[in-house]
Amino acid sequence: MAELLDRVARASTRPRYAFMVLSLIAEIARPDGSAGPFVVRSGRTTLLRDWLCDALAPMGARDPKRLMLADKVKAELLASGKAPSDPEEAEALVAAEVQERIRRSGKTNLSRAISELVDAGLIRRHYKGFRVDHQNRGAGRHAVYALAGRARCLMGRSAAAPAPGPAPAQAAPGAQDRRQGELRLN
Repeated sequence: MAELLDRVARASTRPRYAFMVLSLIAEIARPDGSAGPFVVRSGRTTLLRDWLCDALAPMGARDPKRLMLADKVKAELLASGKAPSDPEEAEALVAAEVQERIRRSGKTNLSRAISELVDAGLIRRHYKGFRVDHQNRGAGRHAVYALAGRARCLMGRSAAAPAPGPAPAQAAPGAQDRRQGELRLN
């Protein structure tokens, strides 16, 4: 673990953030170390990058810029005349727009962190989906991240990671659900 932390610190301009990204990927990784392109959580399917952004969003909740974002969105909606007259609908619209902007900026931060982790040899990135052999990114393709090198040591630390070896024929009473993307918060 010490070598992994040293490598992340040397490779990243934001090592704490990069390590959180790495830890989240390890939390939802399959036994082969890969995660994505979709994460199933509470019966809902979400793209891996969206799930990572949403999982990291609470880290900036006290940031002054984040606190001002809701006021800025509200002012923009009022100025454009798109704000509903019902206060509850207006608050829901503001909350949805704030969440979308947080996710959009989070994807930029996430891409930067993933690129640094790829350069450090801790993550392998590839894409799955429509037009896999397309020369450009996009084209309906979605990211898949796989732990590589020293980062694989994080997989054993996850309570949600499957135990190595053959899967039992029948789950024991009280056994945890080990679906990808389910986080235990206790």
